[in-house]
Amino acid sequence: MFKKILIANRGEIACRVIKTARKMGIATVAVYSDADRNALHVKMADEAVHIGPSPAAQSYIVIDKIMAAVKATGAEAVHPGYGFLSENRAFAAALEAAGVVFIGPPSSAIEAMGDKITSKKLAMAAGVSTVPGHMGIIADAAEAVRIAGEIGYPVMIKASAGGGGKGMRIAWSEGEVAEGFASSQNEAAASFGDDRIFIEKFVTQPRHIEIQVLADSHGNCVYLHERECSIQRRNQKVIEEAPSPFLDAGTRKAMGEQACALARAVGYTSAGTVEFIVDGARNFYFLEMNTRLQVEHPVTELITGVDLVEQMIRVAAGEALPFAQADLKINGWAMESRLYAEDPYRGFLPSIGRLSRYRPPVEGVTEGGGVVRNDTGVFEGGEISMFYDPMIAKLCTWGPTRLAAIEEMRLALDTFEVEGIGHNLPFVGAVMDHPRFVSGNITTAFIAEEYPDGFKGATLDGPTVRRVAAAAAAMHRVAEIRRTRISGTMDNHKRKVGDAWVVAVQGEDLALTIAADHEGSTVTFAEGAQMRVKSDWKPGQQLARLTIDGHPLVMKIAKVPMGFRVRLRGADLKVFVRTPRAAELARLMIEKLPPDTSKFLLCPMPGMLVKVQVEVGDEVQEGQTLATVEAMKMENILKAERHGVVKAIKASPGDSLKVDAVILEFE
Repeated sequence: MFKKILIANRGEIACRVIKTARKMGIATVAVYSDADRNALHVKMADEAVHIGPSPAAQSYIVIDKIMAAVKATGAEAVHPGYGFLSENRAFAAALEAAGVVFIGPPSSAIEAMGDKITSKKLAMAAGVSTVPGHMGIIADAAEAVRIAGEIGYPVMIKASAGGGGKGMRIAWSEGEVAEGFASSQNEAAASFGDDRIFIEKFVTQPRHIEIQVLADSHGNCVYLHERECSIQRRNQKVIEEAPSPFLDAGTRKAMGEQACALARAVGYTSAGTVEFIVDGARNFYFLEMNTRLQVEHPVTELITGVDLVEQMIRVAAGEALPFAQADLKINGWAMESRLYAEDPYRGFLPSIGRLSRYRPPVEGVTEGGGVVRNDTGVFEGGEISMFYDPMIAKLCTWGPTRLAAIEEMRLALDTFEVEGIGHNLPFVGAVMDHPRFVSGNITTAFIAEEYPDGFKGATLDGPTVRRVAAAAAAMHRVAEIRRTRISGTMDNHKRKVGDAWVVAVQGEDLALTIAADHEGSTVTFAEGAQMRVKSDWKPGQQLARLTIDGHPLVMKIAKVPMGFRVRLRGADLKVFVRTPRAAELARLMIEKLPPDTSKFLLCPMPGMLVKVQVEVGDEVQEGQTLATVEAMKMENILKAERHGVVKAIKASPGDSLKVDAVILEFE
């Protein structure tokens, strides 16, 4: 077994590999850029080597710099994680030439499967069903338009060397093909150093289901069942689960056997993932093979009990797999929520800055008998950089059933505290409560169909609103008792806290009374319904853990005048607890309206202005492209929301813009 390995990556995946290496007694070497000097993976590793400036193109994907770090530290093997150089044939070949073990497949397999065009041809030869498309490289936008017309709309424009949603666009018309082709090329070149593009038919109403395979150098290959990855935004997975709620045993077996057949056809060893698109009749088509560890691998580990990173290391060291296909059973259900530094209220645009508060839920077995796991590469006080993928963490839960795993995820998300940056916690929390998701009736179009106008926050159902009202009233009573005791000390008399309150929440005024005892409070609503509230919450605590009629409720809390700001299940609410007289007067108050910014194009995220596609005096129509902003390695095209005339251009290409910086002004 290896004594020392280098992790050619950063963030949560570097931390994940270090944890398993430490468990196996293997020393680790981290590499880091200027931006990652104080990163968590650097602190966790036994050694760390600086490899250059912050942009990945000048550090993490420069093969010579990684090779120099390997040589300087004497590492015997390299784990590439995912992204960066993980599927770079030249990197794997350079390690092989230097006598250093690549903890991944042979360079020949990376070459065969890493190129989406070549891999499709090989998949067809291996008897794997594939999606119709153009198998050659496309030279320019004009050729892309011609080919798309031949295939039939809609089409998917994809980077041949791509992954992680980079360099990928769906086009429904000639204009979208031409525009998407250019952006896909730019993103592919920036992310992978390879701007080759191909086009395939986009299957509507699809499910994205992938098979995890594991193969050794002794001829053994197994599949560790499937993951459902259909909850996606801009082709980037957001929520994954294992197994899929859609597959039956026969389809699972057929997909697994085809995945292993493909792996054997290219002499594959190590962990890999074969991605399929599955239609409503359970017909499945090969998309691509990722010759690396997947971001969502923890859900497979939770239902199989197999440490995939450990098996990758052991296979790389020449060991045989310790199990056969018959040994790999499905135990329970697992969910993964990808937590991103992106603002769901601003169209999920990237957010950067310092994590002023980062308090994930406690990992391990929960009170309900489930499991919580959080793979992360950040810490409180650390920064989310503009140079890399905006992932904060991968929150995973396990339960004996799908509904149990979802409930564990709901509580874990409500417990997760992140402040200082925009993040998608509210969105994934809302998805966990969405009836369509809970039913398992999902496709890759779920987000587009259920949130066509973007995410505006969740609306709580009636029973949850009443539970929140009861909790807020009980907490307000605790806060009032504390306040009156302090005030009574100063005034030499004790003020009485009343029992009757009106709770204003989500547009409702709920009149109630509270009767407290040593074990909790009984809240009685106006119509006579009662709820029993128990909690050890104290004023000033930002997380409130309660039980309402024996069921857990977790809320993020901030004090506001006469109430609380409450966040849970994707909702962000102002909850006011008033006396009956104060509630009567509050109904007479005039609501303050937000300022009108309709005559400005504002930068929706921190980033660099790449280009402005209009000039002063231009008349623009709804949907017309106005400007392009680059952030987190992605090009974001800003379009007109309505008809107007450009009055002034307030920023120039190359400018670094803050959130809400004015780019254009309209008449």
